[in-house]
Amino acid sequence: MSTVPQGPTTPLTHTPALNPTPPRRPALPRPTPCLRPIAERDVPDVLALNEANVELLAPMDAARLAQLQAWASRADIIDVGGVFAGFVITMGPGTDYDSPNYRWFAERYGNDFHYLDRIVLADTFRRLGLASAVYEVVEADAAAAGRLTLEVNAEPPNPASLAFHAGRGYAEVGRLGSPGKTVALMAKHLIS
Repeated sequence: MSTVPQGPTTPLTHTPALNPTPPRRPALPRPTPCLRPIAERDVPDVLALNEANVELLAPMDAARLAQLQAWASRADIIDVGGVFAGFVITMGPGTDYDSPNYRWFAERYGNDFHYLDRIVLADTFRRLGLASAVYEVVEADAAAAGRLTLEVNAEPPNPASLAFHAGRGYAEVGRLGSPGKTVALMAKHLIS
């Protein structure tokens, strides 16, 4: 019987899988927004951003913006490091705001709501967590009234916005519009 000489053992090397999981990217710091009232110098940026997203918003010119600011509880620029990143407009109860959506909520909730009229971010500032940060501030403002209300396009649908709001605890409480152009009216109960 012959014996095969035994040499030193060779450590096993790891063979990579055919479809390896890519390494995780390090988490980048999220930009921190600063909210400040819309100033005259901001009006061109606000109007341009509104126009760029008008299919999801109501049209707005300088006169309409001034009117909204007069009714608003918050009409702010979203500023990130001194750069215009977007804007947000909210209405408290008891205003003369002529939006049918706002009026629908006013008829049902009286003084127990705040209404998020619009929040718009410039494309370069989307998907960075800014909307969530702004919602934290807006919801804190609305907590004394008990709820924040808003609408999201349901027909044609805006699935990203519907999912975002559902994830934040907003529930549909009604619908307005006509076939082909309907909004989901949504509310979130808040505790002060």
